[in-house]
Formats: sequence, C-alpha cells, structure tokens
Amino acid sequence: MARQRSDHAFAPHDHRRCITAALLEAQRICRQNKGRLTQQRQRVLELIWRSHKPVGAYAILEQLRSEGFNGAPPTVYRALEFLLKQGLIHRLESLNAYTGCAHPGAQHTGQFLICSGCQKIAELDDPKVNHAISSSAARHGFEAAYQVIEIRGLCPRCQEHHHAG
Repeated sequence: MARQRSDHAFAPHDHRRCITAALLEAQRICRQNKGRLTQQRQRVLELIWRSHKPVGAYAILEQLRSEGFNGAPPTVYRALEFLLKQGLIHRLESLNAYTGCAHPGAQHTGQFLICSGCQKIAELDDPKVNHAISSSAARHGFEAAYQVIEIRGLCPRCQEHHHAG
C-alpha cells in the first residue's frame, strides 16, 4: 500500500513532497494498469494536489487556460474520469470537487474530514467504519456498491483560531 500522504493535511509540512509523491505513485500505478498518464492528465493531478483543498473541474480548467490550454470542459472531465478510474483521486459529492487519494492503488472507500474554516481535507480509511456501514446495509438487505463519507468540522489550527477569537 502506498504511503499515506494526507495525514499531514492539517499540520504544517513541505507540500511539494505530497505533490512529488502523488505524481510518482500515479506514474507507477498507470504503468501497472497500462493506463496512459498523459502530460495533461498529470497536470490535472498536480492541480488537484496543489493543496489539501478540494478543487472543482472549472477551477482546474481556468488554471489550465491561464497556462495556455485551449481545451473545452469535456477534456478536463475526461482527465478527471481517467484519474478516478485509476484510483488516484476522489470526488467529494457534497462539494462537487476533487481531492487527491491518500491511498492510491489500494481498494478502499473514502472517509473525509473537511475543515469548514480553511477548507483543507484529510482522507481516512478506517476498516471498522466500512464494516459497520456494510453490515448495517446488509441487515436491511441492501448491498452497498459505493460509499463516500464526508465529515465537516474544524481542523486543529482552525479550532485554535475559533477558540482564540
């Protein structure tokens, strides 16, 4: 399993290391899956990993256009679809935005801590939570095929600011 990168999302750190690790892991996974990580797809992934904040498709398109890209929204959506399929990013349903996957290449469901203050996100992958949901769904005769859990609150830094203010 890949080294978890988002465990530092709420702590000061050298974010360039997150981006570098994400890109190296993406190249490895795409080689393994025989998927083409084109320059444009890689740039979209870089933009998603630019911070630990969610980013929308149109914000990505706007950044690409500022860099001279002349494509239309479907081009960005196709890149996002590829990155999702490769397990390199997650889509945050409530925000209609994307975030880098902290566990690329590993089969898992997403649990996300979303700070309402700074908008940063940390990804969790707690098997006990996955099991509890699957078991509860099964008791109702329901087979869960997909789950994303989004938990909003305040990160440690924003809690300090909130309590200080």
